[in-house]
Amino acid sequence: MTEQQTKPSWQNLFIYLLAFSSGFCIMGIELLGGRILAPFFGSSVHIWGSIITVFMLSLSFGYLAGGKLSTKNASLKKYGFIFVLASITILPVAIWSTPIMEVIFLNVEDSRYGSLLACAALFFIPTIILGMISPYSVRLLVTDKDSSGQTAGKLYFVSTLGSALGTILTSFYFVLFFEVDNIIMVFSSVLGMLGICAVFLNKSAKPLNINTTGVVHE
Repeated sequence: MTEQQTKPSWQNLFIYLLAFSSGFCIMGIELLGGRILAPFFGSSVHIWGSIITVFMLSLSFGYLAGGKLSTKNASLKKYGFIFVLASITILPVAIWSTPIMEVIFLNVEDSRYGSLLACAALFFIPTIILGMISPYSVRLLVTDKDSSGQTAGKLYFVSTLGSALGTILTSFYFVLFFEVDNIIMVFSSVLGMLGICAVFLNKSAKPLNINTTGVVHE
């Protein structure tokens, strides 16, 4: 008898929501990186070059790590832990960014390399962890190899839409009404809460095995 795995109807929607939220937060944090570095290194093109380089490089490592991790008994619980870990690693950006910037600014004369080092010190690790979310999301969503391309396309659409909204809302509104540190704290809290929800929802998200006789087994 053949068996088919099914998932609760809400699980895919929940994963899409988490992917959307991670994209939103990644771009919001990247934009705020410019505001954090500006008082020490300015806001010229090479500052933004440093920020974009660090984020792209760390995301690439994150994609690689997330893809590898997803091959080892992927579950909603582990997926949630990625969000919680990302939340924790983002906190130092809000708490210790100023002293970190001061140390680097006083010890690196060239603002190009100072900004690159400062951006790496603040954002490299959390962005690697955030980068793990997309490939892990694909692994949780794909159940049929014939539709894997379509599923991945939907996921990247949702994630990129979140990035676009995170960019526009952060740059147009959030920075006008809130302190940068407070915005980052909110991003961190949202990621942490979503991760905790995923961990607790993991039990009800376990797939059921349905055989051809119609008998349902856990």
